[in-house]
Amino acid sequence: MMAKTTSAPIGLQLYTVGKEMDADPFGTLKRVAAVGYQTVELSPMAKVPLADLKKGLDDVGLTNPSGHYLLQDLMSKLDQNIEAAKQLGQQYMIVTVPWVADPSRFPKNPDPMAFFLSVLQGLTLDDWKWNAEQFNKVGEQVKKAGLQLGYHNHNFEFKSYGATTGYDEFLRLTDPALVKLELDCGWMTVAGKDPVAYLTKYPDRYRLLHIKDFKKGFAPTTVLMSKGPNAPVPTELGRGAIDYRKILQTAKARQIEFLFVEQEPPFTEMPALEAIKVDYDYLKNLQA
Repeated sequence: MMAKTTSAPIGLQLYTVGKEMDADPFGTLKRVAAVGYQTVELSPMAKVPLADLKKGLDDVGLTNPSGHYLLQDLMSKLDQNIEAAKQLGQQYMIVTVPWVADPSRFPKNPDPMAFFLSVLQGLTLDDWKWNAEQFNKVGEQVKKAGLQLGYHNHNFEFKSYGATTGYDEFLRLTDPALVKLELDCGWMTVAGKDPVAYLTKYPDRYRLLHIKDFKKGFAPTTVLMSKGPNAPVPTELGRGAIDYRKILQTAKARQIEFLFVEQEPPFTEMPALEAIKVDYDYLKNLQA
């Protein structure tokens, strides 16, 4: 008999249905709950007042234990963001990408996304040390407020600097009590790393998992949003390269509290609101 996988509640990162949330936030939340999702993780939702968003979640029985934030926003407006997190019932404030002390050292670009990507791909080991210092400072304040700071990986964190990577240096220098981790299993796999190995090596650091899949045949890369014939192509869970049974079996023996489906666009096989049901059913079957 197969060992059971983690029974953590199955949630959805609402970035997955971002266009739908923009068009009809409350109708989309209702559709998400109807699929069976119990929790959601929020990206910035400035278009919906917090009180209205909380009521919309409550009305359909969804909880919001985690939200995504930018480091620069937490450094400049921490109290405001902590208050918002508490209003929404969040336990975790997850930072999605690192930043740099002096962005002006990077060439200006009229395209904000191109500039953003150039910063992330141009991080040095000293930048990672600076990030660890900022995370420890912010994490201490978040902890005092009764919440928990965390970090969510992509694939660029695993770029090598000699014998280490940015991610490994970040883990080494951040205080385990102040900075927990949300493991994006899909992006870690794209980088050529093994989520099971990291869950095993750092059993006390991980609290949340992002569950996503990519079609078979991609070449491992640490370039974010890479292009070309061997670039990773998003797909629904169970239809790609990642077998989540072993990952979730490993997670069961760790302190994983929440799972969040996050399917990357574009949605080529079916609309997002159909894809999230395929994703949910795959995970639910693994827990059966």
